[in-house]
Amino acid sequence: MLETLKEEVLLANRRLAASGLAVLTWGNASGIDVASGLVVIKPSGVEYDAMTAADMVVVDLEGNVVEGSLRPSSDTPTHLEIYRNFAGVAGVVHTHSVEATAWSQALREIPCLGTTHADVFHGPVPVTRMLSAEEVAGDYELNTGKAIIERFADLEPLAVPGVLVAGHAPFTWGGSPRQAVDNAIALEAIARMARLTESLHALTPAPELPRYVGEKHYLRKHGKNAYYGQIGRG
Repeated sequence: MLETLKEEVLLANRRLAASGLAVLTWGNASGIDVASGLVVIKPSGVEYDAMTAADMVVVDLEGNVVEGSLRPSSDTPTHLEIYRNFAGVAGVVHTHSVEATAWSQALREIPCLGTTHADVFHGPVPVTRMLSAEEVAGDYELNTGKAIIERFADLEPLAVPGVLVAGHAPFTWGGSPRQAVDNAIALEAIARMARLTESLHALTPAPELPRYVGEKHYLRKHGKNAYYGQIGRG
């Protein structure tokens, strides 16, 4: 079942480790088959280099295991909440990458300070509110997803393909598992650049990139008249 998607999700998870975004087993990637509404996700606690496509777990959008002998990632409810609410998203990634997690722990959104940021994120990388004690004691992972959806009430998920979960770590997404990993890699680089930029300004906040420059960089890649890259190849 969904053998091609299982391979894609396996490669996405391995790439998280290879890119240095996930140490130990602190990260997971998933993908959805839109036609069936079934999601393939990493098994919980399994080391990346030991995983095979056969280890991937298939679940439905309610979290019921459809295929697989291993338990799905503990973050599965968060992934599913994103799929249920963000149209066009077909891949989700969660990591504890150092730089992006630092901004999450500082409860700070990442401001758009340069064109590298604007090439990927249309505006600041947002941070969620902190979950309440009741939300954490209850269905923690589902409530994490709900906090993400709440934060995006006035944002376009495909234009801002990631979020910092307060006190926790980042989630990114995209039109495929591979694209979700691409966005996780980009987010980590952006987070580091922003931290270094702010450190150079010491106690003076770094100036945000002029909006017109950010608009130009975002729209030349993602706008209706985009001209970056090769037609049909991205």
